[in-house]
Amino acid sequence: MYRVDDDERALFRASLRELVEAEVKPYVAEWETAGAVPRSLFEKLGTLGYLGVRLSERWGGSGLDFRHTVVLVEELVRCGSVGVAVSILAHAEFATKVIDRAGTDEVKDTFLAPAIRGERIGALAVTEPDVGSDVAALRTRAERDGDDFVIHGAKTFITNGSTADFVTTAVRTGGDGHRGISLIVVPTGAAGFSRGRKLAKLGIPSSDTAELFFDHCRVPARYLLGEENDGFRLIMQGFEGERLVLALISCAQMRLMWEQARSYGHERQAFGQPLLGFQVWQHRLADVLTTIEAAEALTSRAIDLYVDGASANAEISMAKLFAGERAHHVAHECAQIFGGYSVMEEYLIGRLYRDSLGFTIGAGTSEMQREIIARTRGLVPERR
Repeated sequence: MYRVDDDERALFRASLRELVEAEVKPYVAEWETAGAVPRSLFEKLGTLGYLGVRLSERWGGSGLDFRHTVVLVEELVRCGSVGVAVSILAHAEFATKVIDRAGTDEVKDTFLAPAIRGERIGALAVTEPDVGSDVAALRTRAERDGDDFVIHGAKTFITNGSTADFVTTAVRTGGDGHRGISLIVVPTGAAGFSRGRKLAKLGIPSSDTAELFFDHCRVPARYLLGEENDGFRLIMQGFEGERLVLALISCAQMRLMWEQARSYGHERQAFGQPLLGFQVWQHRLADVLTTIEAAEALTSRAIDLYVDGASANAEISMAKLFAGERAHHVAHECAQIFGGYSVMEEYLIGRLYRDSLGFTIGAGTSEMQREIIARTRGLVPERR
């Protein structure tokens, strides 16, 4: 934790930490093996009000600002599984915040309210087999047919894809480019919707990740979010929150790895003294801590701008870029002190080490973050 909580957030943090210690941490190994977070956890978190932190009170949410999401991320990561945090945040932030922002009352009543209660699990589907960072090039198409949209296409790398009850889906409803994209909520029970493989990953195994297919998938047109062909703007707005969440996860993960390394360095004896009796390890972990503090400070600044409603696109990308990139280095440094234990799945440090692999990819690659920074900070020459 690198910020001072006010009284309300301090109580929020304390109660959530107690829940994570009792209801999450003891089962992480089981969920890692199963490859998914159980529905019962969503139900528990929903009952206690943790799934609607930033969502409207009218639909059962708390209507709080992003600083409470900060606490949610930090405390979930402390369970020792990034996959748990990713699955919960994909539901509580990525799939639902845009519904809260742009859905009709009917859509909110049908999908948002039960999602906040933990009764229905949500996923966000943007990435396709041939389209990742270039969202404006997506191909999944939705064609109007009376009172319905008929959807054709495929999505991949979808968090909660195998367990979701609804999927907030990016589709093409118009011509080429960003002006032809819309967002539609697709119930997974809709005719023509099917799930493909649950994808095996090198890290975050407890985060269910899947392929989705739409074959003449028929969905009521009233499940459209916002205006037709205005989905790209909604997606870009949502990406700011997603990138902040990934920056926070990276920071919380680094902090946890450093704590593990420090503790082990005091306990493990070598050549008649603790490992931290050697100056080389004192200095390496001092460097690691400096890196973490820098990442947290950059992320904190981006959060302050975001909460205040200021333009923060570049700052958020900087935070996500720096925290995600440095997490790789921090993982290596912290794992090194553990020797052979660092590559054992049964040890926390081993799981934390391999979970860091996706931080430079999820919610926008490091290359895309650099592109955003370059474009918003006058680094791209004007075309003559």
